[in-house]
Amino acid sequence: MAVREATPADLPALRALQSLLDAPVQGLFDELPPGVTLVSTADGVPVGYSHSFTGEVAHVAELVVAPAHRREGRGRRLLCAVLVRLRREGCRVAELVVAAENASARALYEELGFEAGETLPGYYGRDGENETADGEETDRDAVRYRLTL
Repeated sequence: MAVREATPADLPALRALQSLLDAPVQGLFDELPPGVTLVSTADGVPVGYSHSFTGEVAHVAELVVAPAHRREGRGRRLLCAVLVRLRREGCRVAELVVAAENASARALYEELGFEAGETLPGYYGRDGENETADGEETDRDAVRYRLTL
């Protein structure tokens, strides 16, 4: 289970993985974006990635692992590798936002030392993707997490 820096050749795989996210950053992988993009590979093919924008406060924008490779520790390894890189880049704080109902992701972040902060009501707003069984749209809350590096 290798973790490495993303390359331009990974862009098609990154776009495919990004389609698994509820709220991807539009246009993020038109080309390799600034910041830190790491991939987790299986047989040399990216099956997960994390992208972070750097700065004094780094923002972990996306973290995703293909369903067939979940529960293998890939998300944890990606996030740990990203945190090492962010420290090396001189970032002082890492933050991320996660859907309030995503218990498994929240547990991972808390295990790695992130602290839950403010709740962001309706962060995942009415965009046609959050519908109840009767077709009514719902807003989904998010929680901001922070970790001092």
